[in-house]
Amino acid sequence: MNILFEFFLTFAKIGLFTFGGGYAMISMIEHACVDSKQWVSHDDMMKITVIAESTPGPIAINCATFVGYKQKGLVGAIAATLGIELPSFIVIYLIAMLLDNFLEIAVIANAFKGIKLA
Repeated sequence: MNILFEFFLTFAKIGLFTFGGGYAMISMIEHACVDSKQWVSHDDMMKITVIAESTPGPIAINCATFVGYKQKGLVGAIAATLGIELPSFIVIYLIAMLLDNFLEIAVIANAFKGIKLA
């Protein structure tokens, strides 16, 4: 399997099936990148996590970008970053497309009115 596609697929699975934000993804990223794929060592993963916490942006995206860059340079960084971002983007895009239909349901429209007041 092409390593760039493997970066994309691995990080897409993490991005799609992890709930709780970037900090919840760190252990899954470490398991995939250190234990399963052996793309980086445990020490490298600790360094990547520290750097990702100190740089601006979401920590999971920063970790994915650093892992991809360490293995395959700029194209690896792009593949890993797209992999972790794309699932969330697609889900949010679909929800946004369907939101108009949801707002036509009386219960949901009233709930949003209540949220707006709060």
